[in-house]
Amino acid sequence: MGSGGGGEGEGEGVAAAADKYRSVVLLQDEVEKNTHWRHGGPPTYDSVNLLFEQGRTKEWPKGSLEETVQNAVKSWEMELSHKTRLQDFRTINPEKFKLIVNGREGLSGEETLKMGSYNALLKSSLPEEFKYYKAEEESFESSHDVFRSAFPRGFAWEVISVYSGPPQIAFKFRHWGFFEGPFKGHAPTGEIAQFYGLAILKVDESLKVEEAEIYYDPAELFGGLLKGPSISAASSSHACPFSH
Repeated sequence: MGSGGGGEGEGEGVAAAADKYRSVVLLQDEVEKNTHWRHGGPPTYDSVNLLFEQGRTKEWPKGSLEETVQNAVKSWEMELSHKTRLQDFRTINPEKFKLIVNGREGLSGEETLKMGSYNALLKSSLPEEFKYYKAEEESFESSHDVFRSAFPRGFAWEVISVYSGPPQIAFKFRHWGFFEGPFKGHAPTGEIAQFYGLAILKVDESLKVEEAEIYYDPAELFGGLLKGPSISAASSSHACPFSH
């Protein structure tokens, strides 16, 4: 999510200006501070912002609760993907933070940062032979490489509706991208791959997240990614992976 867990897909370069969807953390003064960035500086999100604007189903009024929640989660995902020290995060309470996915045991801020958002969200209790993505075998970097490859234009995220405001914010979200690059030996289809989910954020009086609880069905995402033929089969039959 980016987001709310997985990542939204991003460029690796110093942002020329504050990002309009992540202004909570991508402020100009951030560049001058002692923030430790994973790739040397804050990222740029031009590509995924375009994907988001073209594909979103809702356009929330500026200053609305929905827009505030949406931008806060995008900002948190950016910090999780690009900052290397929890002390530099502005979106969470580092001492109290806990991430709970599909009712599993909660992960601390440090555990989530070490694993990366993809691995934290895609951990599975399926028997080994049924796992289509093995989070325990992926590093932070390799997990991001897998999805950056599958979604070259990024993996966009939007809030669909908000059911309650602070201090316990409950909302529905959608995560989507176009499967235009290989995924774990499967050729791309060029089609949209997406999933919906529900989340509850427990926030403090400064609106920093103390607990994030996320519920979704990973099979909804992988159904779109495993549809592509295996790359060896696709090349042996001279099939064009983008035909659909």
